[in-house]
Amino acid sequence: MSTTSSTAGGRTRRAFTIGGLLKQALLIAMSVFALYPLYYMVITAFKTREQYLNSQFMPPFRPTLENVLEALSRGDLLTWILNSVIVTVSSVLIATAVSVLAAYALARMDFYGRDAFLNGAVSLMVVPPVVLIVPLFLLMVEVGLINTLPSVIIVYTGLTIPISVYLLTNFFRALPYEIEEAARIDGCTTFGILWRIVLPLSAPALLTCVVVNALYVWNELLVALVFLQSNESRTLVAGLTLFKGQFSVNEPLVMSGALIATVPMLLLYLVGQRFFIRGLVAGSGK
Repeated sequence: MSTTSSTAGGRTRRAFTIGGLLKQALLIAMSVFALYPLYYMVITAFKTREQYLNSQFMPPFRPTLENVLEALSRGDLLTWILNSVIVTVSSVLIATAVSVLAAYALARMDFYGRDAFLNGAVSLMVVPPVVLIVPLFLLMVEVGLINTLPSVIIVYTGLTIPISVYLLTNFFRALPYEIEEAARIDGCTTFGILWRIVLPLSAPALLTCVVVNALYVWNELLVALVFLQSNESRTLVAGLTLFKGQFSVNEPLVMSGALIATVPMLLLYLVGQRFFIRGLVAGSGK
């Protein structure tokens, strides 16, 4: 009987090992599939046109920065970068400020229609932006904001508020009431509690909203193409579509523009991840 048990145990361990290897192989394959476009963009951006034509998928033997420098010197790329920075920073700051006030009211205050308001905000998260394009475009034409940066700032702010309100409301509800009650006994106002106590404890949630919303606004294409139609007012991602049309034969130059568009958000994610961990530790210790 012991021989039979040991044999069964060996088969179980062997099957478990094979299953683990299959899972690891699947994860590696999925990672390669997801990272391959980034790999292709980076190696192509640092190739000359001749190197790209000779070998499209191998790394360059002699990397060059001439494509990046040429991309920055041609067209309106620097203007598009500045427009993207203005739109992203403005939209994220306004959306975060509005969402913090709304989420705190929904989490801590009792008023008529609170649940209906929160349910409405959640339902707006599933509405695709393409459905709102036509009415918003007509509205911007009526108020004279079409083809201006404020038009897309308003649209992006409205699109990012629902998800921010939902995330922050759930986080505020998880904070202990006793801290706020102690602050009220000490004479702190409602806004003082929000500013001095709730926001420092909510650093992880706030940073999450900022990073997620910034990534969305920076990479969004449909709204920017519809509302920003002149070269001087385009954002970077929208401008790259025109950039690719102008330089579609020179793939290394096109990939250089895409790399320039990727680097700022990659840096934001890395910096935000570091501060996210700091905020989490600080919030748990207060």
